[in-house]
Amino acid sequence: MPIFSYRMSIVGFWGITFFYIWVGSHHLHHTALPQWVQTLGMTFSVMLLVPSWIAAANALLTLNGAWRKVRDDATLRFMMVAAVFYGLSTFEGSFLALRPVNSLSHYTDWTVAHVHAGTLGWNSMVTFGAIYYLVPRLWKRTRMYSPALVELHFWLSIAGAFVYVFAMWNSGIIQGLMWRTYNESGTLAYSFLDSLVAMHPYYVARAAGGLLFLVGAVIGFYNIVMTIRGAQSAALDAASERPGFAPAPRGAFQAGE
Repeated sequence: MPIFSYRMSIVGFWGITFFYIWVGSHHLHHTALPQWVQTLGMTFSVMLLVPSWIAAANALLTLNGAWRKVRDDATLRFMMVAAVFYGLSTFEGSFLALRPVNSLSHYTDWTVAHVHAGTLGWNSMVTFGAIYYLVPRLWKRTRMYSPALVELHFWLSIAGAFVYVFAMWNSGIIQGLMWRTYNESGTLAYSFLDSLVAMHPYYVARAAGGLLFLVGAVIGFYNIVMTIRGAQSAALDAASERPGFAPAPRGAFQAGE
C-alpha cells in the first residue's frame, strides 16, 4: 500500500526538522531562562503542530479505504493506533508549551503522561507493527507463529497504555491544583506529603497499566521467537528431503576430531 502523499511526507519531515530545533526551551518556563527564549520555544512549539499533524494525517489517509484490513489485521492496527497517538501527543505537547498551561503542568505527572503517550502509544506501537510485518518476511513465513497472540498483544498494549496515561493525567492535574491552592492566611493548603498521599491510587493504576503493557511485550517476544524457530525447523526439514542429505554425527564438529 503506497503512502497517501509523498509531498505531505516531505513537508512534514522538513517542517518537524526545522521547528523542533527551537522548541526545547518550553520545558523551562518559569525558570531563570531569559523570557525571550521561553517565548521563542512556546511559539515554535505551537507552530510545530502543523507539520506534526500533516504527518499524522498522511498516515491515517493512507489507510483510507482499507479499514477492513485494519479491522482484520492486528499488525496494521498497531500502525493505525500509533498514528492516532502521535497526533494526540503532538497536540498535547503544543498545548503544554503554552505558559498558562505549563504553570499547572510543570514538574507534575502530567508531563509523565505526555511522554508515555508518545512512548507507549506512538513509538512502541509503530515498532511492534513494524516487527510483526518484517519477521515473517525476513524468515520466509506466511504469517506469525500465532495470529491470536498478535491480537492479544495488541489489546494488552492498548489497555496498558490507556490505563497508564489516564492515571498520570489525573495524577498530574491533581498535583498541580494541590500545589497552587492557598488557604485564607495566604499559605499553601497542602504539603508535598499531602499531594503524595493523594497520588497513591493513581500510582497503583500506573503500575497496573505498565504491567499489562509489559505482559503484552513478553507475549510478542515469545511469538517472534517461535516464528523464527518454526522457520529454522522448516528449512532443516526441506534440506533433509534433498537427495544425498545426511545429518552430521553428534560431536563431529568438536575440536580435535
